[in-house]
Amino acid sequence: MRFYLISDNVDTLVGMRLAGIEGIVVHEKEEVRNALKSAMDDPKIGIVLVTEKLVKLCPDLVYELKLNCKRPLIVEIPDRHGSGRANDSITRYVREAIGVKI
Repeated sequence: MRFYLISDNVDTLVGMRLAGIEGIVVHEKEEVRNALKSAMDDPKIGIVLVTEKLVKLCPDLVYELKLNCKRPLIVEIPDRHGSGRANDSITRYVREAIGVKI
């Protein structure tokens, strides 16, 4: 099983290629749809990494695939502009999960 990257940024793709992960750079909603369909149809791909910005272009499709397809696993990754999550998301998660403030 292989990883595959669908990114909106060439720098992200180059970094992932250094780690042995192939992928594609896309910018439009239809390009994202086509890239996801292509990745879903490839039996060698086990995990698809998609940047946050591209997930925001077609969230319904991405979440439908996450819920209804067993393979490949679709993972949303932060793009070069940082994560859309709050700065204290990890500490807040720990506080909510076990009740300890750190």
